[in-house]
Amino acid sequence: MLNNPYQKYMQQSVSTMTPLQLVIALYDKAEQELQKAIYYIENKDYANANNSIIKVQNIVSTLDASLKMKYEISENLASLYAYFKERLIQANIKKDTEILKELMPFFKELKESFEEISRKGL
Repeated sequence: MLNNPYQKYMQQSVSTMTPLQLVIALYDKAEQELQKAIYYIENKDYANANNSIIKVQNIVSTLDASLKMKYEISENLASLYAYFKERLIQANIKKDTEILKELMPFFKELKESFEEISRKGL
């Protein structure tokens, strides 16, 4: 049972999102965590960098697990998610901000694509 009002609000917000809104929120959260990881690595806070990178890995795993393989785009996204996972592992091992910066535009573009789909009502 959630006693924290913020936690209750967040749980209710997520439970009322459409699947498309949830995907957009996941990409947005991944972007935020990548930014945090970059900041933490630059400031030599490797424990928090690790936590942020793992959060992004979990988001990518969630997105990957939610794919419906009956759609052609799903195969492309699955390949992209596999690439993300590999690069995130490498970034975490090496504490390499350049790898994280390389991934940022992918998440931004995917989020924008899903936002466009949402606006068009597809």
